[in-house]
Amino acid sequence: DEALNRILDRALTDSQSGLGALRVTVTQEARRRLINFANGDARALLTALEFVAIQAPKPSNGTTLLDDSVVMAALLKKTLRYDKAGEEHYNLISAYIKSMRDSDPDGALYWLARMLEAGEDPKFIARRLVIFASEDVGNADPSGILLATAVAQAVQFVGLPEAQINLAHGTTYLATRRKDNSSYVGLLEAVEDAKALGNLGVPLHLRNAVTSMMREFGYGKGYRYVHDDPGAKETQTHLPEALKGRRYYRPKE
Repeated sequence: DEALNRILDRALTDSQSGLGALRVTVTQEARRRLINFANGDARALLTALEFVAIQAPKPSNGTTLLDDSVVMAALLKKTLRYDKAGEEHYNLISAYIKSMRDSDPDGALYWLARMLEAGEDPKFIARRLVIFASEDVGNADPSGILLATAVAQAVQFVGLPEAQINLAHGTTYLATRRKDNSSYVGLLEAVEDAKALGNLGVPLHLRNAVTSMMREFGYGKGYRYVHDDPGAKETQTHLPEALKGRRYYRPKE
């Protein structure tokens, strides 16, 4: 503790690389709390001191006073922050997405607030909204992707802190929409077939005959132009023979 006290004193008086120019005063109780928080780590102590000084109320007399209540409040806020590559990063975004998926705007707003308070990049959250709009809302409300994209653009244009309002707007809108993941599920099934069955040939009638030789080989033969032949929509096939009758897109009622 003596060594950390000396480091703390140097940081408070050093005007070049410390906080000397800010004229910061730390009470004994606040000093003890900072040192206990650092748990023997000098770098953690200096990082915490700088964070608390930045968070502290702006002084009217030119001297920033860090008492125990100021330090405790700032350190509590600091503990909300997390490593963006760590487990809690993924836990919070998972809770956020699942709340929206389950149509719970209150849960979604809480987890949104937790991420923002923890210092999450708002652009990351906006990207997840855009993905969610297609993956979980889908064609149940096609305007969802338009709003999510608008939110993402607004976040980039406005920036924090006001961008939080845009994120809350998009979050509550998508959380309260009907949900339909049929497009996403259908894509996954089609990808599985593409991997399992390899490069199945394109049916001849769907191929574009751009040369006379292609026409001789039957490219485009039998293709029915649906604008002139509406019945083609019901009878013309568009999948390889091995997948004839396969249904990928099954929209929910």
